[in-house]
Amino acid sequence: MTTELTLNNGVTLPSLGLGVFQSSPEDTANAVETALNLGYRHIDTAAAYGNERQVGEGLRRSGVDRSHVFIETKVWVTDYGYDETLHAFEKAIRKLGVDQLDLLILHQPIPSRFDATIAAYKALETLYADARVRAIGVSNFTPAHLDRLFEATTVVPAVNQVELHPYFAQPDVQRADAERGILTQAWSPIGGITFYPGWGDERRSVMDDQTIASIAEGHGKSPAQVMLRWHIQEGRSAIPKSTNPVRIAENVEVFDFELSDDEIARIDALDTGVRSGPDPDVFRPALFDRSISED
Repeated sequence: MTTELTLNNGVTLPSLGLGVFQSSPEDTANAVETALNLGYRHIDTAAAYGNERQVGEGLRRSGVDRSHVFIETKVWVTDYGYDETLHAFEKAIRKLGVDQLDLLILHQPIPSRFDATIAAYKALETLYADARVRAIGVSNFTPAHLDRLFEATTVVPAVNQVELHPYFAQPDVQRADAERGILTQAWSPIGGITFYPGWGDERRSVMDDQTIASIAEGHGKSPAQVMLRWHIQEGRSAIPKSTNPVRIAENVEVFDFELSDDEIARIDALDTGVRSGPDPDVFRPALFDRSISED
């Protein structure tokens, strides 16, 4: 149903997964169960999403064997620090109902408190050495953040999960990841960040882009399917979010067509260089208002 990507430590993960950002707890279990029954084998969640427990519930309800599902989650910034991050792992596996994580990543850097970011990553290195996690990584790291991380740690991140869609392709981040052997993973891979309510009124929705619509029409596919195919052909991991069973099914039907080099180039040319989500270099005190519960 999906192609596999190989991480820098030899672990493989499906190129396409289900994201559950902004999925309410009551919707998450159903979405995960639906996705797994449709053939998805990669689920991405995070402590800060407040739905890890429901991801585990959906996994169990699906009847799919745990060993066949790649589970990825993230440590939130209020749990950074060596001992704190080790405890964050324990909270995560307890909520998910699993003994081991396939991928554990830091949710974002804290440039003004990078010592805590480093300590958190060193805890991930310990968990990796102890085989409690199969791979470790980061999210929302710029090339400068990666340089700072490399100065103080040993294990190269397997993944860097970043905002990435046709209107914001981050070629500098993709290049830096590739040079270091890090897989780039796209959050908001179909540009959802450009049309989520409350994220700004001046943004153009990438889903309405005429170039993408034209390419989609030529293949008898939806704009979302074209964008997901774009990620796959360029070698990225993509984790589209949906709780709609029809859309969940549509998003995985992207392995029966191929974009031409010209179509790929036309989509690449849509990059505006303008971020729609939060800037990881801008300190936001509100980040620290959210604590991750034990339950």
